[in-house]
Amino acid sequence: MPPEICPNCGAEVPPQAKACPECGSDEETGWSEAAETGGLNLPEQHFDYDEFVKREFGGDRPMPHGIHWFWWLVAVLLVLGLLAFFLF
Repeated sequence: MPPEICPNCGAEVPPQAKACPECGSDEETGWSEAAETGGLNLPEQHFDYDEFVKREFGGDRPMPHGIHWFWWLVAVLLVLGLLAFFLF
């Protein structure tokens, strides 16, 4: 039995219609649940999120924590330079 309104285009569907009079959707192309979700490329039931993240974003690279030692050295030298400038 067809729906009252076509889920594909929104047109009214006659009660005994085999397909939508506007867009031609039928049980195989737009009324069945399998047709609605078939072309969406949804993940399967055994979807592995960790494998997906590794495939999309590369291997396990640790994120750096804190400031790199080089920038600490630059900051200390800059402070020492400013102190030397103001004191002399």
